[in-house]
Amino acid sequence: MAAVLLDGKVIAKRLKEAIKQEVAVLKSKRGRAPKLVAVEVGQNASSAVYVKAQKKAADSVGIEYELKVVPQETSQDEAENLIDGLNNDKSVSAIILQMPVPRGMDAKKLVNLISPEKDAEGMHPQNLGKILLGRYRIGPCTAMAVMELLESTKVNLYGKEAVIVGHSEIVGKPLSLMLLNKFATTTVCHIGTGERGALPGHVKRAEILIVAVGKAGIIKGDWIKDGAIVIDVGINKVGDKIVGDVEFAGASQKALCITQVPGGVGSITTTMLMRNTVELFKTQR
Repeated sequence: MAAVLLDGKVIAKRLKEAIKQEVAVLKSKRGRAPKLVAVEVGQNASSAVYVKAQKKAADSVGIEYELKVVPQETSQDEAENLIDGLNNDKSVSAIILQMPVPRGMDAKKLVNLISPEKDAEGMHPQNLGKILLGRYRIGPCTAMAVMELLESTKVNLYGKEAVIVGHSEIVGKPLSLMLLNKFATTTVCHIGTGERGALPGHVKRAEILIVAVGKAGIIKGDWIKDGAIVIDVGINKVGDKIVGDVEFAGASQKALCITQVPGGVGSITTTMLMRNTVELFKTQR
């Protein structure tokens, strides 16, 4: 029996409608809407699509959006001064630094300079620490999108065998903490797991499988446990097609629920950026 498709576009539409209603209420109470400012150092083709999606999402829910593009030659000090200025601008509710930044610029330092009270991506150490403590309202957007997809399945995560393949700071690591907060039995696999030849064994026992590697077809369809929930975060270009990290055809014959690429996690990620912006606005005086 083929798996049920988890449609990210449908979930994103529902979430945006709720955010739109909340923004309208906040605007009527405070006299202004939340404002998200994106900072882009130099113009980069790889971030152009994401910037366009941010603007479209913000417009759809009533959030003000401003893109600040500074020259490629901008120095580290100048970028830091720009972020400092936005931190102190009371009209700005949330800030996001577009990636990648030019070679030689310290992206992590810039992200850490964004005030935790205006950290639209939930990547400031203070906000990541709240995930560890289980007391978070915002978080890294892709990890939050995965949790929304899991919640849509109505499956109780308590005690479930959850396996994450990929341990990045924006997906795997924060997601592992979010799942632990739900009392899932959580395993994180990475390059060391693969080099040891242990990856198939971990995947085969996963009741909840999340893959965020960025390598097309790294997870074989016949590895999937019967009845598993499969969330594919990977986005890879193969020829003229966009595919995920999981062999979809085989996996969809064994899984209970599965996401497609495109149309799954990516459809919700930008919506989570909007939700973070609203949550930050609510905590600001």
